Order: sequence, then C-alpha cells, then structure tokens
Amino acid sequence: MKTLIIALSLLAAPLVAQAPGSMDLAQAQAKMADAARPGYTNQDVGVTEKLGDTIPLDLTFRDEEGKPVKLRDLVNKPTLLSLNYFRCAGICTPQLLGMQEVANKVNAEPGKAFQILTVSFDPRDTAEIASGKRTNYLREMTRPFPPSAWRFLTGEAKDSKALADAVGFRFKQEGDDFVHAGVLMVLSPEGKVTRYMYGTTYLAADLEMALQEAVRGEARPTIAKWLKMCFTTEAAGRTTVLSVTKISAAVLILAALALGAWLLLRGKRPSPDTQGERA
Repeated sequence: MKTLIIALSLLAAPLVAQAPGSMDLAQAQAKMADAARPGYTNQDVGVTEKLGDTIPLDLTFRDEEGKPVKLRDLVNKPTLLSLNYFRCAGICTPQLLGMQEVANKVNAEPGKAFQILTVSFDPRDTAEIASGKRTNYLREMTRPFPPSAWRFLTGEAKDSKALADAVGFRFKQEGDDFVHAGVLMVLSPEGKVTRYMYGTTYLAADLEMALQEAVRGEARPTIAKWLKMCFTTEAAGRTTVLSVTKISAAVLILAALALGAWLLLRGKRPSPDTQGERA
C-alpha cells in the first residue's frame, strides 16, 4: 500500500508545469485558488463562443512593415485566427509552436486553402517585433509556406479589443503581462466564426475538417472545451501554465490505479470456500 501511495504522489506532482525556479506545488495550488477570485472571474478571462458571428472586417491593424491593413483585405479564405501578445513568456509560444506543427502536417495548401492571422492584443507590440516573430516561425517550417500565409499583426488597443470581443476572447492585464486562454478560432472566407480549437496542440485531421467546414460556412460546436490559461506569478515575469487537460488526464490515471489496487487487494483475499477448507 505504501508503494501505491508513493506512486500516486509522483503522478500528482507533475500536474503543474513550472518555469525553472518558480512556484512549488503548494504555491501553484494557491494560484489556482486565486483564479476563482474576482480578479480572475469567468467574466474577465476565458472564451465565450460566438459561432456563426462575423468578425468586424473593417478593423484596421498594422502589418509587419507597419502599414495599415484592414481585416477585410486579408480574410478571403479559411483563416486560423490566434490572439496573443508577442512578449508572452507563458502559453503564447507553445500555442504558436502547436500551430506551426499542425500547419506543417495538414494536407491543405497554405496561402490557397488556408492562412493564419496572429493578432497581438498588446498595444506595446510593434511591427518590428511582429516581423521578427513571423521570420522565426516561417524559418522553422518543414514545407513551403509563403510569408503571406502567416501574418503577424499589431494595432491599437481599441481595435484588438473589438476583435477579441467579436470572437468572445476575454483577457486581463496583470502588470506588464496578461492572463488569457490558448484558443484558435477558425474563420470562413467571409469572416464568420465556424470553429474553436482549444489548447496548444492540434490534430491535423481536426484542422482539415475545420477548414472544410469553413469553406462551406458551417459553424460547428466544440466538443472538448478545455482551456489552457496563462497566469503571471511574479513581477519578474516568471509564469506557470495550469493545464486543465493534464489535470483531467491525471485524474483518470489516478482513478485507474486506485481501481487496479482495489482489484489486486481483493484478489489476494481468501474466498469463503477456501477459508472453510482450511478450517
């Protein structure tokens, strides 16, 4: 039994992924409790799906060269929209890497069958930073990927807020950083929201289906609505990513181990017939 308890403890420990030198488990659990406080209510941070709604296409942002560009001039094919900020030390980088990975695997041709728009909601992000981000991610592509197929946009706070509101994306500033979810929105060529894909990793088959739905303008509800949240933990900028999906998976593993232990112990108990024979 002691061995089982130790195993359960080891499984429970990785539920919180920490940056080097950041919080211990108790602190991370306290941070999770903080999420329920008024500063992190569901009304402030999270996602409310706006399936079937059309984003405001007349919003203007700046492209990687600092030139103004309207969403109407960009959204003309199935589009993957992500809302991030470019100084993010938390969930933004894993999400962008996940987008890069699935874009490498999907059969759809980038620039023709789909494109990606990554829009910063931090008005301090500049076109120069956006250009550097795009260069870095395109450099790591393992397939031909035209620069026009992945745009990194910056803009005024009112415009990024209007776009976020249109897709139901709520974020909250905390000091120099932001608390926000990791989610990818799929748009039709007309700018209609047709699918939400949550987390930082995406299946190529799911994306293929989502792109086909976007072509037809079909809005599909999301079955798995697991949000990954980016929390700021210290003024120094260290962050902790609390993964609902990892917690759920760990709970299932713990339940399976507990059931296995119970069956094992039950199997070792002598049956009434055996007890009678020994008597």
